[in-house]
Amino acid sequence: MSFALPFTKAAKAKKEAKTVLTAARTFVLSYEDLPEYRGDGKFAVRLQNLRDAWAVKDVAECKSLLEYLDPPKSCAWGREWLDILVVSISVAMAFRAYFYEPFNIPTGSMQPTLYGNYSKRCTPAQATFWDKGPQKWLKWALSGEMYYCFTAPFTGQLGFQPTNTGHYDMRVFDRATGAMSKPMLVPTDVLRDSGGDAPVAGEIPALPNGLRPGEVVRAGQVLWSGYVVTGDFLFVNRWLWNFRHPRRGDVMIFNTTGIEGLAQGTHYIKRMTGTPGETLMMKDDRLYVDGQMPMEPRRVAQIQNREKGETHMYPYAGYRPSGASEYDKPGRTLAKAGDVVKLAADEYYACGDNSPNSYDSRYWGPVPARKLVGIAGGVFWPIINPRWGNIE
Repeated sequence: MSFALPFTKAAKAKKEAKTVLTAARTFVLSYEDLPEYRGDGKFAVRLQNLRDAWAVKDVAECKSLLEYLDPPKSCAWGREWLDILVVSISVAMAFRAYFYEPFNIPTGSMQPTLYGNYSKRCTPAQATFWDKGPQKWLKWALSGEMYYCFTAPFTGQLGFQPTNTGHYDMRVFDRATGAMSKPMLVPTDVLRDSGGDAPVAGEIPALPNGLRPGEVVRAGQVLWSGYVVTGDFLFVNRWLWNFRHPRRGDVMIFNTTGIEGLAQGTHYIKRMTGTPGETLMMKDDRLYVDGQMPMEPRRVAQIQNREKGETHMYPYAGYRPSGASEYDKPGRTLAKAGDVVKLAADEYYACGDNSPNSYDSRYWGPVPARKLVGIAGGVFWPIINPRWGNIE
């Protein structure tokens, strides 16, 4: 076999010859059984000529016959890239459907383990070089922080509408003209200046400057300024539960469709505190299962003992009854100390790690097994994040 130095004309010609001969052999094997390419078929003679040319390694003849039998298609490069794109999308969708799916934490119900969308105070005068211009996108890509200064575009009344993304949709309305501003999304914790993840039931939302729904604001007035910090992004492991049963302590993601009392068509993330067949009760800010206080895995023990999970965290608050009498469903919810829930053979109990500010099974009851989607994997964004990596 002849040898050609790499990157020379001889090497290029040798590579092209190999490609043409391979294409010729592939074409013959692919089409020789079709009626038009055998016997008295329209292309039978040409195919035989291609077979003979390949046998004697006549590269020029093979190339000529291939151009006749399989002429180049228009926009070949575009077709090739389209094929690559379609295959890539198909692989990505299959990977997402069966293995790992990205998921964003919308609220603070799992704090301090995981953070949803939240705010950090910053006045316009305190904004830095990194909060303005194109460089703000680099800061956001690394830290998830984006500085906003929301001002009233015209004189009108202030309004708030909660969303399922951990934000309130804040807008200004001019009832006289019917004008409505573009949405200004502020994290739910902005509307509860006294602390907490969001306004509680019956509480009127208010901005830190005291503005409440229905109040008149003037054109150009600063409504709120600060950092909106994007909640943790993580991967949902969809395959692990095919090899083992869900366990207490798993951070579970489930579909809300069909669960009474929840927003439909979305997903929630909570910690699995009860598994099928168990009897649950809460008292003294602790969880009891079948009369015993579970202390495994480690994170459950830390929540029970109201300890810090890691040095960068604040202490857990334990497991508290919801205290919401309007959600008291005997045998299903844990509204007050002493309430008991007996889980069926296909039910799981889901509680947020941020027990004082989590709307979870204590309010609306167990999660059916068919609604489970997967277990939380690792946090992959924001990159500058003390919670980056594996989730415990």
